[in-house]
Amino acid sequence: MQQLTDNFNRKFEYLRLSITDECNFKCNYCLPDGYQRSHENEFLSHQEINHLVTAFAELGTKKVRITGGEPSLRKDFSDIIKSVSLVKGIRKVATTTNGYSLQKNAQQWFDAGLDAINVSVDSLDAKTFHLITGKNIFQKVMDGVSACVAAGYKQVKINSVLMKGLNDQDLALYIDWIKTQPIQLRFIELMQTGDNETFFDKHHLSGMWIKEKLLAEGWTQQVPLSHDGPAQIFSHPDYQGEVGLIMPYSKDFCKSCNRLRVSSIGKLHLCLFGEEGVDLRDLLAEASQKEALKTRILLALEDKKESHHLQSGNTGVTPHLASIGG
Repeated sequence: MQQLTDNFNRKFEYLRLSITDECNFKCNYCLPDGYQRSHENEFLSHQEINHLVTAFAELGTKKVRITGGEPSLRKDFSDIIKSVSLVKGIRKVATTTNGYSLQKNAQQWFDAGLDAINVSVDSLDAKTFHLITGKNIFQKVMDGVSACVAAGYKQVKINSVLMKGLNDQDLALYIDWIKTQPIQLRFIELMQTGDNETFFDKHHLSGMWIKEKLLAEGWTQQVPLSHDGPAQIFSHPDYQGEVGLIMPYSKDFCKSCNRLRVSSIGKLHLCLFGEEGVDLRDLLAEASQKEALKTRILLALEDKKESHHLQSGNTGVTPHLASIGG
């Protein structure tokens, strides 16, 4: 089997596949003015998605995360989950959602073949949640999280973008919450993109202060699994939950990169930052194009850079994280 390996001996077994760049939230760090469509292209069809995932699976991809925007805005979301889960070689299907329709659909998605779910919850305080997301539905989202635990997902994670002066005071609430919840909290450093420079300068906060606090309070850093990527995971014998830290400005962050991204209009992105993408869509119409598609993906990977250079202030051309699936 051909393998997705770059010039720095990194192996890519994880595909983040966006199925829409549309989102119904107005998060202040991503889409403060709401979603504005910036292209005329239709989103990838169900058939195109199946052809794409099949090719990636034959190149060694084992995990697919279906992303957006907000992926559940697609009416065929459950059908997409089912078809991706049935592709030979794919062992894990995950998604990331803002939780808007989670309570209603958690069981249906699980039954369709979804293994793991990440829910964006940027504050455990209802007022702060409303301030950050533009949606006054905190309890609805939390009920959705509970529905995921009840449905039996192998993994339920909570994503929170860490922001100075907005939600950093929530840390104690988060940690107390996972004492009795089998959930992994993932604190993600705020990242600078093309259109949030002022916001970034005001609110960026390093995750190192959380790491130091966790270690001082008896938490232990775990040895990462091959599909964990750059997250640093911490556990504690007195807590059912775990804490994950994603710190893209830390030293050697890109060393463990194991993921590639395809946008909702069929462009392969080798990094969340820094490039325009390689168009794959002309090779997604027919199953007979699979070998040409695999060749193009392999050739593109030869150009993957060693680092995103975020720490040097390079944000590339990414306008906002919803544009290529975060």
